[in-house]
Amino acid sequence: MPQIKVTLTKSTIGAKPNARESVRSLGLKRLHHSVVVEDSPIVRGYLKTAPHLVTVEEVKD
Repeated sequence: MPQIKVTLTKSTIGAKPNARESVRSLGLKRLHHSVVVEDSPIVRGYLKTAPHLVTVEEVKD
């Protein structure tokens, strides 16, 4: 399954609660923190909730 790298680029302070929870569910804890996750519909839903807070890159094998 393909993987994607997600980086928190903006603070969650002042963000809506559902965007904040989506960022936390992805495993992002602080600014400029990156995680590599499996590309799945659930993860895409998290990313759709908070596109203004994160950047997404595809990971090449």
